[in-house]
Amino acid sequence: MSSDKDNTSTLQSYIDSASSTVQSALGSITGNPADKQQADQKKMTAEAENDLSHTAAKAGPFTLSSTGAIAQDSPDRTQGSWNQTIGAAKESIGNLIGAQGLKQEGIQQNREGKGQEAQGQLSDLGQGVKDRVGGTVGGALAGFTGDRTEEERRRLQHDEGKTRQRGVEADLQKQDPSA
Repeated sequence: MSSDKDNTSTLQSYIDSASSTVQSALGSITGNPADKQQADQKKMTAEAENDLSHTAAKAGPFTLSSTGAIAQDSPDRTQGSWNQTIGAAKESIGNLIGAQGLKQEGIQQNREGKGQEAQGQLSDLGQGVKDRVGGTVGGALAGFTGDRTEEERRRLQHDEGKTRQRGVEADLQKQDPSA
């Protein structure tokens, strides 16, 4: 099993899953049921780690991840979502009362909101990747030099980047539940 259970990691879950496969193969070759059972347990743990590393809770424009980090959405995402809501309302009211101008205005505002939200999502994904990479590399360097304060700062940077990415993923999943 992985050595750091306080910080779930997608990469660590993949490593644990691969190691369980090797252990299971060895158990099959040697005929040792204990090895096979340990491998099955390790695989289940790896799957749980993977699921947990992808969890995110959305509360308005904020995302909270399994690491405890909080990230605020890009203002474009929030404003785009708002424009979609108002646009859909205008379109519905326009349909209801037969006002084609209001209906068309709603359709246009909804379309613009979708574009604005998508732009914010791209921005948040880019910033998330930048923070994860910067946090990982900076944390490794700080660990190498023994600077524990910088190492912790970089871990928080990485976790916030991961949370930002998970927030976008959660929104995209909500938009297309089949994905």
